[in-house]
Amino acid sequence: MHIELGFSPCPNDTFIFDAMVHGRIDTEGLTFSVTMADVEELNRRAMANAPDVTKLSFHAYAHVFEHYVLLNSGCALGSNCGPLLIAAQQFASNQVKHLRIAIPGHYTTANFLMGFAFPEATDRTEMLFSDIEGAIARGEVDAGVIIHENRFTYAERGFHRIIDLGEHWEQRTGHPIPLGGIAVHRRIDPATRLRLDRVLRRSIEHAMAHPEVSLGFTREHAQEMDPEVMRRHIALYVNDFSLNLGEKGRAAVQRMYAEGAKLPGFPKVTGRIFV
Repeated sequence: MHIELGFSPCPNDTFIFDAMVHGRIDTEGLTFSVTMADVEELNRRAMANAPDVTKLSFHAYAHVFEHYVLLNSGCALGSNCGPLLIAAQQFASNQVKHLRIAIPGHYTTANFLMGFAFPEATDRTEMLFSDIEGAIARGEVDAGVIIHENRFTYAERGFHRIIDLGEHWEQRTGHPIPLGGIAVHRRIDPATRLRLDRVLRRSIEHAMAHPEVSLGFTREHAQEMDPEVMRRHIALYVNDFSLNLGEKGRAAVQRMYAEGAKLPGFPKVTGRIFV
């Protein structure tokens, strides 16, 4: 069976998908065609019911749950790994509601966590995550929510952290930070969904056991990323939750949707959402 698969070129995604898309493991008869895109583009593609299987933000999943279910494997979830709100100068928390803030996409979990921490900070501008620091430096916005590898390098570029939005979530809820997961369209039959879950877990286990093999694919798409930053990126976002979301991970995702239901425009997520 052929599967249309979407994920980002970020190191954690290429690392976990390498073995299955390159046939390094038993794929149980599944073959794949891959579309790589920024996480917000992946989110919007899911809104259009485009891919069979896709990485997407857990925030975005709330808007497509009627059409997709979540795998137990492949999730980006954990502690001390959330987005940061940064600026070129230091701002106090009580000033945030007055700032012009860049976000890496409306449907990103980063934007959800921004609204969770500062619901009154409504002056938000969407832009590609890699453009946010430049926009702050040019004065086009006062602050920005950064994700991915930028959390490792913002300080050396002279930016100041206003708040760690992931840390705020953990302190307020007691749950790990649910960033993104892998969704399978409900048009795919239940048995194949479970097959995909097994194959992806097998792919992650292979990457963890043979990192030097998967790092080749990762380096190919990491562009000019420093090798050490790339390794830190993978270590932060690929963990036990990536192998199996588990009860603790599922509880964190459900808590996100319970908190989201309190925010304007956030859908009420109901029914079975995991395979």
